Amino acid sequence: MGAFRVHIEVGDPQGQRFEPVEALVDTGATNTMLPASLLAQLGVQPYRKFRFELADASRLELEVGRTWVRVNGQEEFTQVVFGREGSSPILGAVTLQEMGFTVDPVREQLVSVDKYLM
Repeated sequence: MGAFRVHIEVGDPQGQRFEPVEALVDTGATNTMLPASLLAQLGVQPYRKFRFELADASRLELEVGRTWVRVNGQEEFTQVVFGREGSSPILGAVTLQEMGFTVDPVREQLVSVDKYLM
């Protein structure tokens, strides 16, 4: 699948203030990752750490928190990873699924889909 970027907005935990971000859409990434400095600026607090495996098979431990993410006018309070400085923001699978989006790699866009209860 080809990778593409989308404009998203990341909010503070109260959903009062949002900052624009360009993020890589990555269905292979479990979580949405954003620069730790941006999350701290918005007042997002980490509540635990997880181990993550990177594309090169290396592993690292990063903090996670929860905050609002807005994509195509839809908002979701989602888990976010405090990324290292210089890392590219990623819009991951959990946030995409929570928001009811699937990926159209040909048109390089997010498409709203129904959720399943089976």
